[in-house]
Amino acid sequence: MARNEERRRALADAGLTVLATTGARGLTHRAVDREAGVPQGTTTNYFRNRSALLQGLVERIGERLAPSEEFIAERTGLPPSRQLFGEYLRNIVERLLANREVTIALIELRLEGIRRPEVAEIIGEWRRTGFAGDVAFNEQAGLPGTAREIALFHYAVDGLILDQLTGPLLPDERLDDIVDALVDGLLPA
Repeated sequence: MARNEERRRALADAGLTVLATTGARGLTHRAVDREAGVPQGTTTNYFRNRSALLQGLVERIGERLAPSEEFIAERTGLPPSRQLFGEYLRNIVERLLANREVTIALIELRLEGIRRPEVAEIIGEWRRTGFAGDVAFNEQAGLPGTAREIALFHYAVDGLILDQLTGPLLPDERLDDIVDALVDGLLPA
């Protein structure tokens, strides 16, 4: 069977839906087939085993949560500043919350990694690569903050996203104000 990238992405998207709605235990090739509305066995043709399926889902999460080329292009060449750093951070939070299902699937994978070493390996490698990319981007753009500050922002954003998805502690607080406070609190003056 010829591999069709559009169908592969559609199957991965269906897998993310299954993962977000039923959790890791509900993620099976058959469940993805049902969600995608394709004949039984289709997902197996694209993702031979569970490990390949998980790897495909992680790759798709990266694609769906990536910043738009337009967003990056609009800021390329701007002088580095705390304000610019805040814009990047705000965009990350907006993308994570706008793609609720994908973000929930990512959280599910991270939780499943606690219980299953093979999942921890897949998601851990993706996170380490992404973090290294974030640090490199920050350095190349001349933005403030070292690897340590970037890690602190990851920790803060993870908590903020979980809070927003599960019921905010301060529902009347604007996200922009929270992000600004994080930038002010975590970046060296």
